[in-house]
Parts: sequence; structure tokens; C-alpha cells
Amino acid sequence: MVRALRGHGLRIGPAETVDAAAVLDVLGFTDRERMRAGLAAALLRSDTQRTVFDAAFDLFFPLGVGTPEAVRALRTDLPAVPADPEPPRFGRPDPLRDDLRERLAAALAADDRAAQARLAGEVVEAFGRYGAGSTPGSDGWSAHQALGRLAPETLLARILAALRAAGAATDLSDLVLADEIRRRIRDFRALVTGEARRRIAELRGPEQIAERAVAPTVDRIDFLYAGRDQLAELRRTVHPLARKLATRLAARRRRAARGHLDLRRTLRRSLTTGGVPLRPAHRLRRPARPELVLLCDVSGSVAGFADFTMLLVQAMSEQFTKVRVFAFVNRTAEVTDLLRSGDDPARLAARILTGARVTGYHGNSDYGSALGDFAEHHLDAVGPRTCVLVLGDARTNHRDPNLDALRRIAARARRVFWLNPEQPSHWPTGDSAAPAYAEVVEMHSCRNAHRLGELIARLLPV
Repeated sequence: MVRALRGHGLRIGPAETVDAAAVLDVLGFTDRERMRAGLAAALLRSDTQRTVFDAAFDLFFPLGVGTPEAVRALRTDLPAVPADPEPPRFGRPDPLRDDLRERLAAALAADDRAAQARLAGEVVEAFGRYGAGSTPGSDGWSAHQALGRLAPETLLARILAALRAAGAATDLSDLVLADEIRRRIRDFRALVTGEARRRIAELRGPEQIAERAVAPTVDRIDFLYAGRDQLAELRRTVHPLARKLATRLAARRRRAARGHLDLRRTLRRSLTTGGVPLRPAHRLRRPARPELVLLCDVSGSVAGFADFTMLLVQAMSEQFTKVRVFAFVNRTAEVTDLLRSGDDPARLAARILTGARVTGYHGNSDYGSALGDFAEHHLDAVGPRTCVLVLGDARTNHRDPNLDALRRIAARARRVFWLNPEQPSHWPTGDSAAPAYAEVVEMHSCRNAHRLGELIARLLPV
């Protein structure tokens, strides 16, 4: 399990692994949830890692499953739920499905987690199997197939009516109560997904399933494929990541202040100690905080990448003498003031697109036009102490990449780095001008927040 967690980016060393073994020695294997809590305390360093840990724990320490007869014997009496006013339109009648839906409605109404866990196993057993051995290795279990047959979302009205009839939560409005029922249904869907994953792990081994089926931590989710909820979670990690990066930059700045070893002065000092260089001398320097310019593509799917980077740089602004931010689609405009406003970070891209002139007569990305616009109107923002970060996928929609404009920017700046959210194997494909731009400035693949933090801490001057 530790090896699988390391594969998903969790930093777990031998000391933590030994501690986890000691935890199991003390707690034993009788109480699974107590085991889960103990191992999490020994292995994890932050709450953001808990989702990955829970998924891996369920694979390597699965919930015990008995025979179908034993499962049926454990069924508890649940409160009755009124029947559907209209039979669900699932085609021909299915007594097994109707029985499971009725029992699930009762379990959700009672918020009985134990009954829901048992039902998850029965649902996967009844509706989740596929393959039937026709092809070697084709057998498996599908949570999507099982949930599609059961359709638990259609039970909302039944459960709400049951709770109202029983007088439950009379102080809550129907809207609040409906949200609570939806949460319970989501939790049951997660139970079914975990049960299907456990059964696949029994067939193919937990190591293989942990490598492919366990979702990564939020800082390792690709910017280009992150959904709305994942982007919102990423924005919540901006300030902790900014504090960590600020600490690293400050440490680099302290080390750099000493300068390089001055061999001649060190040897002269050693004359007073018989030729032993006890007191090394350094070439002292006065490092100044650099200036930073961001040039961000805010169009299409790369907008999430640009949003996160701009928010991160804003949170780290104290580490730089000056920070200026420019956004573009096919025209370039300064958005530093828009970034400083205290509005909702989720609306940053919308504020930029509506509050700044970043588009011309068309709404498609045009890096050549945008770079030319910056070089013509905003080149005074770049100086010998300026580090320029260009953020974008370099897809020009088959227009002129305008390499001369990028060369003019690079000639004035101290350093220029291009952060591309696509993987390098995609750079030479389609309408991408990444290979051409990479010949002018350094281009780095930056697909997730973890990689972005590494690049900022390593590349930016001190």
C-alpha cells in the first residue's frame, strides 16, 4: 500500500512505514475504521492526501464479504417507505431490482450506513458483472453498469415523502432536506464504486488497480482535464502552496547572499593559521528581489491553468519587487489591477474577458498577434531585472507565430520561461508552434500544480 501511495505522489519514507506497522501491531485488525484512522495518522502529512489514502486503503484492506446467505441474514428491519406513485420506466418488470430499490430507499431514509454498505455489495453482485469469461481477462465489475440499472437518483421523491410522513426534520425546508438526500445518494454511489473496485482488485491484484483507479491528489490533476469542482479545490490550495514557495525562495535568497567562495582571500586568511583554511572568504553580493511579468493565455481550456498561476503569483507578490500581469487571447492587455481586486477567484477569467480588451475581431487564440501587441505597446514592462513567464499551450490556430516579437522580449528580459500545460509529446502536433517557440526561449511542461510549484521554486531568480 505504501508503494502504491508513493506512486501517487505521497511522500512516505521508511520511518513512516515502520510507524504504520507499529500502529497495526497496537490496534490489531478487528476494527477496520480504527485501523484506517491509525494508518492515516502515521502515513499522511496533510488532509489533502486523505482521499487518495482512503481509496488505497479500501483496496489493500477490503471490507470482509461473506456468502449471499450470510449477507441476507444480516439484513436489519428498516422503516417502510411508500411505493412509487408510478412504476419507474425501466422497461419490463424486474423483481430483484424493485426489491433492491425498495430496501435502498429505506436505508437512505434511515441513513443506515451499514445497510447501505451491504446493499452496495448486493447491487454490484446483481448488476455489475460483465464479460462472463468469453475472453481471457475480460471478466470484471462495473459500478457504472450497476448504478445505471439501479438508478438511485430517481428515489429522491420517495425518500423525501417518507421523511415527511415520519415527521423527520420538520424544521427543515424541502430544499434543504432534498440536498441532504442527494448527499446520501452520492455517498451510496461512492460505496458502489468502492465495492466494484474491490472486486476488480481481487481479480487483477490491488497493485494494478491502485495504479490506475485511484484518483490523484488535487495538486497532481492535469490543468487541461480538471473539472469545475477540481479547479475550485485547486484554488483553495493557492495560499498554502504560496507560503511553501515563499519559504523556499527566501531560503535560496539567504544562501545566495553569501556569494561564491573567494579562493584568493581564503588562502590569504589561512596564512594566520599555518596554511589551514579555517575561515573561508566569500565574494559577497547583494541579491535584489526580481521583477516578474506574467503573459497569460486566458482562452479556452488553458484558462484554468492561467487562473491558478495568476492567483499563485498574486499570493507570492511580496517575494518580488514588482509584479505585472498581462492577459491575451489575440490582443494583449494589462490585468494587474483586475487581479488585485477581492472578487471571487472563480470569476477571474470572466472578469478578464469582460473587463479587458484581450480579443480583437475574432475570439480564437493568436499567439503571434498577442506577442506582437505586447512587444509594441508594453515592452517597457520588461527590463534587465525582469523574469518573464509565458503561460499557454502555444496553439496558434495555424497563424504566424511571430518569433521576432518573442526574440525582442527575450533580448530585454533577464530570463524568459514558457510554461506549457500540454505534455511534450503533443507539442509537435496540430496547430502547435511550441517547437518553434522552444528554440527562442526555455519551454517547460507544466501540467499540474505540483509541477508548477517545482518550476517556480527552481527557475525564478533570487
